[in-house]
This record gives sequence, C-alpha cells and structure tokens, in this order.
Amino acid sequence: MTIIFITGANKGLGRETARRLTGLGHTVLVGARDPEQGAAAADALGARFVRIDVTDDASVAAAAADVAAREGRVDVLINNAGVAGPHGDPADLSAADALGVFDVNLFGVIRTTTAFLPLLRRSPDPVVVNVSSGMGSFAVTHDPGRVESSVVSPLYTASKAALTMLTTQYAKALKDIRVNAVDPGYTATDLNAHSGPQTVTEGTDAIVRLATEPPGGGSGRFVDRHGTVAW
Repeated sequence: MTIIFITGANKGLGRETARRLTGLGHTVLVGARDPEQGAAAADALGARFVRIDVTDDASVAAAAADVAAREGRVDVLINNAGVAGPHGDPADLSAADALGVFDVNLFGVIRTTTAFLPLLRRSPDPVVVNVSSGMGSFAVTHDPGRVESSVVSPLYTASKAALTMLTTQYAKALKDIRVNAVDPGYTATDLNAHSGPQTVTEGTDAIVRLATEPPGGGSGRFVDRHGTVAW
C-alpha cells in the first residue's frame, strides 16, 4: 500500500492528482491550508485530510507529526502547493511580492521536504515529486512556438526556475530518495483563470507517472507529459 501526501490538494492539479491516485488504490493524504475546503475535497475523494500551511513552520511540523502518528510513513511526497503572484510590468514589483511568491513556491517545498524526510526514509522506495513549470525554463520561455514565451510573470517564473534547480540538488544529496520535477503544462486551473488549453487530467499525467513508476526510474529529472523538458 503506497501512502502519498500531496500539498495544495483541495483544488486544481492537486485535487486531480489525489483523485487519480486514490482511484488507483493508493492511500492519499490531502494536504491543504483551508480546513473546510481540504476536508470537503478529501471526503469527496475518499482520502484523508491533513491541514498544512506550507508557509508556516509550526503547521508543517504538525502535519508531519499527524502523519507519523496515523500512517507512520510516507512513500511519495508531492509538493504541489503554489501561487502565481503578480504579472506584467516588473517596475511595479516589490521585495514583499517576491517573498510572498517564493515563500510558497520554494521555501514551502523546503519546509515540507525537510519535515517529511524522516517519514520518507521509513519507506522502502521513497519518492519526492516537485510540481515546477516550463515557465521556469530558458528553453521553453524563449521558444516562440510555446505560449510560455509570451507571458510576463517575473516572480512565478523565477520561483519555478529555483524549484527545478533545488530538485537537482536534492537529487544529488539525497541518494536514498528519488527526487524529480514536473512541468504540468498550460492547464486550466484557478492559477491562470482557467485559460489553459489542457484539462487537469492532462496536466497531472506526468505527476501521476512519477508518483507511481517502479524503482529505478532515476532522480534529478525535469519532465512533462511528453518527456524530458529542456532547460
């Protein structure tokens, strides 16, 4: 029985990932900041809700303690929680704006991964999947054939570039854990006012694949539903 913890799992890509993995017979823990929305999503999916605010050290520690007491381990950690932040003219950006975006998209991953490492190391095949974005890739954002090349979102893109690099460093350092990053692609979610052409099911293809692949799949990769993402 695989135990999977997903942050930001009450809606969008996180919820669809939880739905699909629950449907495959895995034990899924729906992590979310809002207790009402998180509990409602978990009840609808047949999963268990665990409250977690990835921007709060105490909340993250409490979530890890909850899982330690109930399930005893985590086989797969999916760091999905994210925010878009401001778009457009960088002249209007502030350091506070940057801290807000990075606190969720990067620092939140660090908090959660650190807190859950002891639980992951109780698994015979521990896996971490970081939900990054092609928006953090030089190759993708400079390709005129990709919609990502037309978007100006300085803080989101910078945070996702940092998250992908963080993933490679974790992969080098944590030899006993497979750590990979995913680009869901331009998917219709609240993050982009449902403007993406992909469905949430298509957007979760690579997440689900990495979460369920057999041992030996490799670590330090950056993939989407079609294969390797160029940097």
